[in-house]
Amino acid sequence: MSYDAFAAYYDELTANIDYPALAGYFDRLNLRFGGKRGILLDLACGTGSLSLLFAKMGYDVIGVDASPEMLDIATAKPHDGVQFLCQDMTELDMYGTIDTAICALDSLNHLESIDDVRKVIERVALFCDNNAVFIFDVNTPYKHEKVLADRTFVYETENVFCVWENEYIGGGITEITLDFFERDGELYRRSSDYFTETAFPREDIVKLLTGAGFKLCAVFEYPKENEPGETTEKLTFVAKMIRSKNREYGGEAK
Repeated sequence: MSYDAFAAYYDELTANIDYPALAGYFDRLNLRFGGKRGILLDLACGTGSLSLLFAKMGYDVIGVDASPEMLDIATAKPHDGVQFLCQDMTELDMYGTIDTAICALDSLNHLESIDDVRKVIERVALFCDNNAVFIFDVNTPYKHEKVLADRTFVYETENVFCVWENEYIGGGITEITLDFFERDGELYRRSSDYFTETAFPREDIVKLLTGAGFKLCAVFEYPKENEPGETTEKLTFVAKMIRSKNREYGGEAK
């Protein structure tokens, strides 16, 4: 899975995302379900746009991403209150416990299997303090099958022309090819990235959360706080770590 080319254009191509509203949404959910503005893990933080906003809200932020190219852009921004780490989220390794974990913009869909999702949830759980809140959004199977499937999207900005091609291959898996065309004098310079997104059944995600020691608090229609429907394209999960008195940090239940 590569984001080498995408990283260079990511901020420009996602300029339509209302990051302040999105940060406010996650902050509101965190506080609503008993979280606090303490140490926040921004998992799959990309170029750090949300990380920086969380820091301004008063969180101590640790942004984690597996892409060095994305993190190069993140660290080039003023980032007081944010520490960035280059890690694969299936092998998350923190220095201590966290109070809140956020995984935004369907990042979990970029994992290749439900087993990878299990690894991520278990790694997050390992470093969650008692009553820590874990919030993430995921694209639904409906979106992959009915909205993204076999469609091509074109984006054009002042500096780059992007062709986004989707091919649905079944099993919730969509293959995505991005072609970027950047003007270079009289010519255009082309670069490409390829990756897959997988939509996982809601019930499978719930089982993984409860199996890792989380209590499921809510599942909402993203980016709202209402019940999802059959045609909901993206879900927001809110879970809370409930550690038993017999369970120690970094260990198994006894």
